[in-house]
Amino acid sequence: MATIYVLNGPNLNLLGTREPEVYGRATLKDVEKLCRDAGQKHGFTVEFRQSNHEGQLVDWIQEAHAQQAAGIVINPAAYTHTSIAILDALLMGKAPTIEVHISNIHARDEFRRHSYVSKAAKAVICGFGVQGYVLAIDGIAAMIDTSKG
Repeated sequence: MATIYVLNGPNLNLLGTREPEVYGRATLKDVEKLCRDAGQKHGFTVEFRQSNHEGQLVDWIQEAHAQQAAGIVINPAAYTHTSIAILDALLMGKAPTIEVHISNIHARDEFRRHSYVSKAAKAVICGFGVQGYVLAIDGIAAMIDTSKG
């Protein structure tokens, strides 16, 4: 069974309580269930992880590449706007990467409108709340189907 890595950056462990007017009330555990259900629908195993540490995220991206993951869904959170290390790690792999943001980053602070990660992403999903993760998994499934055709 193919694996999709779903990686979450800093402060996403606080979903449900952190700025619910921006991020909603769903918890990270709720997001994990959504992702596992979406993955199962497409026949994927889901590796779901969160870290507040940039290097840990880089290690997991490298692991995903080494394990020949079917894809990576990443919400790099604040590292979106700062991390060339995460960008470089993503660029080293062949699996499709989809960048996800719960809020519409383009409707927020100016500094949130730039993403280093987008350069490595096949697609970017923002503003759909936690449903964006499901859309990303559906998108990877569609990309894989299309590439087989």
